[in-house]
Formats: sequence, structure tokens, C-alpha cells
Amino acid sequence: MTTPATPPATESAPPAAGILPPSRSLSPNPFIVAVILLLIGLIGFGGYRASEYQGMQTLRTDAGHRLDLFAAAVDGIVNRYAHIPATIQLNEEVLGALHPARGTASVQAANRFLQHLNSHIGSIAIFVVDERGFVIASSNWNDPDNSFVGEDLSFRSYFLEGLAGRVGRHFAIGITRGEPGYFVSHPIRHGNRVVGVAVIKISLAPLDKAWDLLGAPALISDSNGVVILSSVPEWRYTALSPLPLDTRVDISMSRLYNGGPIGDFPVSVNAAPGPEGQIVHMKLGTPPPGVARSRNHVDAGGSYLVHGRGLQDVGWRLLIFSDLRPVRAQAFGHGALAAVATGFVLLLLLVVAQRRRIVRQKLEAKELLEQANAQLESKVARRTKALTDTNARLRKEVAERQQAEQTLRAAQDELVQAAKLAVLGQLAAGITHELAQPLGAVRTLSGNAVEFMKRGNLSTVEQNLGIIARLADQMGRIITPLKTFARKSPAIPAPTDVAHAVGAALFLLDQRLSTSGVTVDNRCEAEQAIAWCDQNRLEQVLINLIRNAADAMADSEHKTLTIEATPGTDGSLELSIADTGCGLPDAGALFEPFFTTKPAGEGLGLGLAISRDIVREFGGDLRAENRPEGGARFILNLPAAPGENALPDADQ
Repeated sequence: MTTPATPPATESAPPAAGILPPSRSLSPNPFIVAVILLLIGLIGFGGYRASEYQGMQTLRTDAGHRLDLFAAAVDGIVNRYAHIPATIQLNEEVLGALHPARGTASVQAANRFLQHLNSHIGSIAIFVVDERGFVIASSNWNDPDNSFVGEDLSFRSYFLEGLAGRVGRHFAIGITRGEPGYFVSHPIRHGNRVVGVAVIKISLAPLDKAWDLLGAPALISDSNGVVILSSVPEWRYTALSPLPLDTRVDISMSRLYNGGPIGDFPVSVNAAPGPEGQIVHMKLGTPPPGVARSRNHVDAGGSYLVHGRGLQDVGWRLLIFSDLRPVRAQAFGHGALAAVATGFVLLLLLVVAQRRRIVRQKLEAKELLEQANAQLESKVARRTKALTDTNARLRKEVAERQQAEQTLRAAQDELVQAAKLAVLGQLAAGITHELAQPLGAVRTLSGNAVEFMKRGNLSTVEQNLGIIARLADQMGRIITPLKTFARKSPAIPAPTDVAHAVGAALFLLDQRLSTSGVTVDNRCEAEQAIAWCDQNRLEQVLINLIRNAADAMADSEHKTLTIEATPGTDGSLELSIADTGCGLPDAGALFEPFFTTKPAGEGLGLGLAISRDIVREFGGDLRAENRPEGGARFILNLPAAPGENALPDADQ
């Protein structure tokens, strides 16, 4: 076999001195390109930052105006009736209801007065609390479901401050209807002594309608830092910062928020962010079930600029969250516009310079093309000749390799046939013994039949001839497997019953296994494992493996040969031949040609190599391993027959 020669290397002639290829002369300088891109990026970034700064300033100014407007609205709603409790102590009917010797008539008179006053101003309720903290008169006294009369409010902060002689102002959730409101309390004095507290509960519902004045998400927090009102419903009753333990205890005792849990605000927010504001990043989903989506609802992640304003009269903080996405989108547009404009100017200059270079290089390119054309013609001629020679050598080599492959396949078939005949030669003695007895019986019975015919005893003659026929069938069953095994034929894959092939191999080796004292545990059942292979070749492989197993168990005390077919992990069949012999010295070298563990003169070391090639020829494989309990195991991986189950399920 010849090795293809490498075509001679050809080198193109260098271009003429002083002339560069057009592609190289027209290619831009990477350094200049990098500088231009950096300049465009810096100008674009500068435009972005300048536009962002201007937009932030405009946003701060606009947020300040909106905060002023909303603070005025809050002040008008909350403080409009804050003076009412101070005037209640001027009413004689209320003072009479607080007198220790009060009667039912004085309490009813106070109830009607408070009812009339509340219907005039339109607050939620006006009520009077005695020194013990019990409501003795209320504007809603005649509403059996919502009346405050008789409630114990001694735990409320506004009551405690009023009882101490101070004006109390607090947000709280009512314990009767669970309705939030702003409570203003004022002490009721009789002389120098505080005999009760007058309280008005102002509705905060108008504030929920005023959020649209801001046009952005906003919230109001009380003096404890707890969000009491918000345009985003899920922010309500959350703490802007972690509450101290004493504050949590006070909240729990005063039941300002009706005993409900105070959660954490989604992000860390400074209650007093300063004139520059605070930038926060947050992401909220859809409103909770049953809560309508407001126009200011935060339904996507983003950055927000937080501004705050204190509501001094009520001790609250108003925070507004201005979305920075429009500002940054506008800044990005301005930055992109600046970068595009810069790139356009630089590109225009580059086009002008490039055009001048192109005009200058036209004459150089023409000369270079003429030289390149001459070089290419010469190179094509040389390469064509080299390729023609190489093609001829490759065709010759392909033919030689095909011939070698056919020779190798023929040699392998001859080795397979020689191995078969060698097995038959070794089995000749056993077969002779198997045939000797039937032949002797045939000779005896035929002689007797002649004598009985002379005597006229035809029934005995018929009986002897029947026995002779059965003996002939028995000898045929012995000879038929030998004829099938010895036949030289190409490997043709077909559905093959593994149990049938195993049985034929064991039949041929039965005399040898019996003489060696080997116990065979054949677990293969007929029609349970159907492989796609050539049965004749499979029998040869099995005979080789079983003979090797018998040789390996020659010196073993217990000689057991186990043959079993199991399903493979990939849908194939695994046929294992396990022995209790001495094991394998080196499983990796077993399948190398001329490797043998037998004494000199007893084997060439080709059996396993040929067996593995036979199995691989019809898509399988052969591997070997040592058994943990001692001995070796050879595993035949066989492809399952198309349309057949390799092995039935265990539960069928």
C-alpha cells in the first residue's frame, strides 16, 4: 500500500515593491476606529448625563409644587373641624351629662346636641368620654350597630392626652367599624379639673380622592413612621423603617391600627429625604384581590425619586414617588441623538478622506490586478497538475485498500471456518461414542429381523424395524447440528432465539462438559429472548466462550457454568456466560490478537478477538469482567430483533 505524496508547496510571488493590496490600503486603522467610537460614546454619555440632570431638576421642582398643593388639600380636610372639640365644653348639656349625678335626660340631651352638631359639619362622629374612658354620649347614639356609646377608650392615646389637659391628634382605626379616621381630642374642664374629653373623628376618605392631584404614587406616614394613607393600597400599614420595641408595645396597647400586623415597606425609604430627594428601586405587582387599580399604582420595577414634606399641624409626613423612567428615557434619547449627530459628522469626514484615498489608489490597483492575474494563471497551472497527480494516486490507494479489505474479510471468514473445524475435530471422539451405540444396536436388530423373518415371526420383525427407525432418527439429531455448525456461509442477520443457540452450543460441548464435571445452569428459555444476528456465528461465539470457561474451571473445586439473558439498558439483549474459575488477569488485553493465558501450544490467542469481531459485525459487542464472588463473566450485548420485545416484563 502506498502513501499519497504531498503535492509540492507553492508560494505566491510577493507584490511589487511599494504597492499594497487594495484591501489592506483601504482598511481603516483600528486605533483610529477605537478613538472615534470612544469619542462618540463620550459625547453620547455626556448628552445623557446633561439631559438627565436637567430632567431631575425639573422633576424636583414639579414634585415640590405637587407636594405644596396636596399638603394644602390635606390641611383643609383634616384641620377644618379640628376646633370643634374645644367648643363642646361650652355646652351645658354636655357638662350635665358629665356630672356625677347625671340622669338619663341629661345624657339624651347631650346625644341630641352632638347628633345635631355632627349632621351640620359632616364628620364621622363626635363623642364625649368621661374620666374612666367610657363614651357617655355620641352623635351616632341612635345607630344600634355603629354607636360608640358605652365603648371603653381608656387605652386610646388621644383620650390620655385629653385627660392630661392637652389637645390630642392621632390617626387610628375605629374599633367598632374598623374605619380609619383622624381623631382630635380636647379636655372638658369643670373649674380647674378635667372631667371628660371631647373627641371628633374626621373622615379621611376625601384624601383617597385627592391622590390624583399628585399624578404619582404617594403616601402619608404618621409620627410612628407607619404608612396610614397611600395611593398604592399594598403600602398601607407598613413601617418605613424598623419600629423600636417600645413603639411596637405602645401601638399594641393603644390599638391605633386595630391590632393588625405592621409589615415592612418594600424598600428602605428616608422619611425626610431632603431637597435633592432619594432615589429608590422597587418592584410591585398587581393590587391585591378586591382592591381597584389606581392611576398611580406601581405595577413594574423601576427607579423612583422620593420627595417629602412635613405636615406640621398633624405630625404626618407626605412622600411622593416620581418615576424616573420618563426622565431617563428622554435622557437616553438625547444622548443617542448627540452620539448619532457626532457619528454622522465624523462619518462624513471619513467618507471624504476615504474617497480621496480611493481615487489615489485606482492606478495602483490596476497595476496590482495585472500582476495578480499573471501570478494566478501560473499558480492555477501548477495546482491543476499537482491535483491531477494526487487524484490518480488517491484512486490507486482506494483500490488497494478495497482489495486489502476484501482480503482481510476473506481471511477472517477462513479463521472462523478453521475455528469451527477445530471444534469439530475436538468433538470427534465424543460424537464417535454417541454414534457407536446406535450403530451397534442397528446391526444387532437387523440380524435378528432376518432370523425372525425366516421363522415367520413378522410381529417381532416389525418391532425391530421400528426400533431401528428410532435409532436412525437419534443419529440424525446428533449429525444435524454438526452439519449446520460446519457449514461455511456468510453472516446474514435474522431473528434468532438466543435459547436455541445456547442449547445447540451446549449440545455440541455436552460430552466435554460432562467429562470435566461442569454443572450447567442454563436460565435461557425458548422464545423469551429474540436477537437480531446470525445464529451460526452466534453458536460459534458461544462455543468458544463456553470452552474457555470450562478450561478456566479445570482446577476449581466447584465448577458451575451460568448462562442467562437479561434486558439491556438501551433496549438490547445482554447474554452473560459466568464461571467459577480463576478469573481474568487483565480484562483490557483479553481481546488483543495473540494474547492467551493458556500454556504454549494450547492456543493462539485469536478466539476472543475473532468472537468480538463476529459480535460487532451484526451490531453488538463483547466485554469481560471479574465476578465479585470469584470467576469471570463474559457479556454479549446483542441487538434485539425489530418488532420483538427483548424480554417480557417481570409482571406479565
